[in-house]
Amino acid sequence: MYSEFFRSRGHQYRAAFALMLSLITAACGADSGRDPNMARGSQTGGSEVNVYSHRHYEIDRQLFDRFTQETGVRVNVVSASADELITRLRTEGASSPADVLVTVDAGRLHRAKELGLLQPIESEVLEQNIPERYRDPEGYWYGLTMRARVLVYSRERVNPDEIPTYESLAEPQWRGRVLVRSSENVYNQSQLASMIAASGEDAALRWAEGVARNLARAPSGGDTDQVKAIAAGVGDVAIANIYYVAKLAESSDPEEQRVYRQLGVVFPNQSDRGTHVNVSGAGVTAHAPNRDNALRLIEFLADDEAQRLWAEGNQEYPVKPGVPRSRVLQSWGDFRSDSLGLARLGELNTQAVMLFDRARWR
Repeated sequence: MYSEFFRSRGHQYRAAFALMLSLITAACGADSGRDPNMARGSQTGGSEVNVYSHRHYEIDRQLFDRFTQETGVRVNVVSASADELITRLRTEGASSPADVLVTVDAGRLHRAKELGLLQPIESEVLEQNIPERYRDPEGYWYGLTMRARVLVYSRERVNPDEIPTYESLAEPQWRGRVLVRSSENVYNQSQLASMIAASGEDAALRWAEGVARNLARAPSGGDTDQVKAIAAGVGDVAIANIYYVAKLAESSDPEEQRVYRQLGVVFPNQSDRGTHVNVSGAGVTAHAPNRDNALRLIEFLADDEAQRLWAEGNQEYPVKPGVPRSRVLQSWGDFRSDSLGLARLGELNTQAVMLFDRARWR
């Protein structure tokens, strides 16, 4: 069954991690008395796979439990931020117990690849189920869920025809009306990277400068905070990942339902390159002690049932073609997405961060 070794907090975190590392190190030792195949990817019942995950959703736990029920492979999960997990993998080196790295944003996955923390894998299942643009061209990582970065607006104060593109938000009429999180957030960095790829650095810089001038407040909080600030009258339009809005639509909280009823959604840039999209994804770690089980888990997460459950449970788009979207996402209809290969988001991340600094977008 699914087990979670620790969360990032205090002495419990450190003690639990030390215990996990010692147990797995012992399991790999010659005198451990344990079947060495269980630490080297055996596909027999009772084996395990160790996951370092930035995702913190209940549906992920349910999927890991289902994987264990179907395969007999126990899923051990270490939960922390992407940066903490990447740092840990670098520190642990060849002694790392991790088999799979799961994180949000293709830019982070690219960073893990560039740091030598992932290994390439070949899988007909993954190549068939995951479109080429949602995976690393060399097989180091694979997208598992997709999200669109949309414009969310006040139904009362904004005509959606005024915001057909991301570029619209840099226009003077939006001075003091735009809500968005910090430029330090990887979602914004990847979005700007996509704009660099589409229009070049000069155009991307002008856009970042324009949005920075038009902010309703200093960047604060996450995407949910931005859309709730629209309902509170702080600003009129926000940039956010769509699943945050969809979760408000499905919420049982009357206050969140009240917020949702005040919001509209625009999929920007439908007449040109399409709406920016990104993925949550996974890769097999460079020194995975249970490589075969790691591959089995990623293939499981890319199959129809897991894709459907992710779509319904977390309001994300399936990456596998043909898997139905959630009811809420279906209600917004189809949209044209940017066809950029997502590996480019990581390749252009440094340029994006530098442009944000030049634009003084905090």
